[in-house]
Amino acid sequence: MNAKFLDLTKIHLEIEDEINDAIHKVVHSGVYIGGQVVNDFENKYANYVDSKYCVGVANGLDAIRLSLMALDIKKGDEIIVPSHTFVATWLAVSQCGAIPIPVDANINTYSIDVAKIEAVITKKTKAIIPVHMYGQPADLDEILRIARKHSLYVIEDAAQAHGAIYKDKKIGAHGDLVAWSFYPGKNLGAMGDAGAVTTNNKEYAQKIRMIGNYGSEKKYINTEVGLNSRLDPIQASILSVKLNYLDAWNKIRTTTAGLYLKNIKSTSVTLPVDINLNNSAWHIFPIRCKNRNKMINYLEKNGVQALIHYPIPPHKQIIYNSQYLNSDLKISEMMSNELISIPIGPHMSIETTEFVITKINAVDKLRVTR
Repeated sequence: MNAKFLDLTKIHLEIEDEINDAIHKVVHSGVYIGGQVVNDFENKYANYVDSKYCVGVANGLDAIRLSLMALDIKKGDEIIVPSHTFVATWLAVSQCGAIPIPVDANINTYSIDVAKIEAVITKKTKAIIPVHMYGQPADLDEILRIARKHSLYVIEDAAQAHGAIYKDKKIGAHGDLVAWSFYPGKNLGAMGDAGAVTTNNKEYAQKIRMIGNYGSEKKYINTEVGLNSRLDPIQASILSVKLNYLDAWNKIRTTTAGLYLKNIKSTSVTLPVDINLNNSAWHIFPIRCKNRNKMINYLEKNGVQALIHYPIPPHKQIIYNSQYLNSDLKISEMMSNELISIPIGPHMSIETTEFVITKINAVDKLRVTR
């Protein structure tokens, strides 16, 4: 047996006819930019995440960048970001001329450590970007409390949180703006790049749509230095089909995560703690192992495909390293050296999940990581 990290082909083959039909309709419509198909998905997704507005954009990076631009974030402004995240969260800030101000991760949840946020707030701080890491919602109540206290915006990076729930409400409109990626490997993934922003604020939604359309609301009249960042109708049609299956697919992920949490007993790995099993989207199931390379090599040799998210934290990347030489971000740095992502997704059967568990539990007996 082999356990792939994520089998996109298997997932898509299950709904191949529906996807082909949706693409066929777009091809024969003659409308290849915008149009009713995009409008329909935006309305459908807004309704799904319980927000008033959804604006489709080209990708997840643009979703964050356009959110910042809509809030008039400018050069020299400071934006609080997690130090443990994919670099896109930081890049969007830098592309606006603003400065990423990193906060270390919580050792238990892997999300931003809310207890350390207020210490880095200055007069230049304009917003906080919490990331719902691996599908587990960040501590939004505390983040929003801090933001209101200091008159800051909150932009949620929900690229990994499609279908996640916080306090009985789907992630989608707790903060001022919520940025989404529909990269193919996401819980709700397109067949190419795609993204969106959701919000309950009509003015923000209109501004994001305008900036993403060359800074224009009316053709040939440009009022902002905008971007070309629009959701493609073919991708929108695919996402509309896949959205019908998202909750069922997430339920499979939750079942897999529950079995992992209950049955992985190896003393060589550390499992996620302080998490709500049923509220996470379980985009990724992370484990920590001090001898990561040995563990990954062992798993690969025994039919389990494991990946690393993310081996280099943003503040250690070449583009940022010189600016953050004195940063005290030890938890993020430790996690970048220890975290392993094990198979999870709609393709996972109970049999495959048990196979992964068996292989991980055998590590101690075989002394693989010592």
